Amino acid sequence: MPRNMDPLIVGRVIGDVLEPFTGSIPLRIVYNNWEVTDGCEFRPSQLVAQPRVAIGGDDLRTFYTLIMVDPDAPNPSNPSLREYLHWLVTDIPATTGSTFGQEMVCYESPQPTMGIHRIVFVLFKQLGRQTVYAPGWRQNFNTREFAELYNLGLPVAAMYFNCQRESGSGGRRR
Repeated sequence: MPRNMDPLIVGRVIGDVLEPFTGSIPLRIVYNNWEVTDGCEFRPSQLVAQPRVAIGGDDLRTFYTLIMVDPDAPNPSNPSLREYLHWLVTDIPATTGSTFGQEMVCYESPQPTMGIHRIVFVLFKQLGRQTVYAPGWRQNFNTREFAELYNLGLPVAAMYFNCQRESGSGGRRR
């Protein structure tokens, strides 16, 4: 895929949330039998329960951190709470899913009130087990700074979807 066609670049996830990276681990996220693909659309009613997350890899001794953020909070025109942390799970063994990790910040379903929000999942490889800890807040979380603080390096996988209030209409303008 040409670099300018990468959905993470087109959706401005690269730039607003992450530095450019090369994905190396499969990441699958499913909400109520609906699989997340980059740029797909969900409504808040579809996101009430935390998703099922499957992580690839081949060594159970390798651990990952999963971060879920909204870089468009409270609204895309004025994202003064960028990034809002919706979920943080650490110590997820390769080849398993989020239920095998440690939930450091409990899942909070997205409830956008204005505009179309990007909800971003980022997966990092940890240096070891029990090396990542919960931040003290959800608002103004910074994925880049968090990764630097815990020596997580660049992501190994990321994806995002769009979400707007139940009665919202239209799609994201490009």
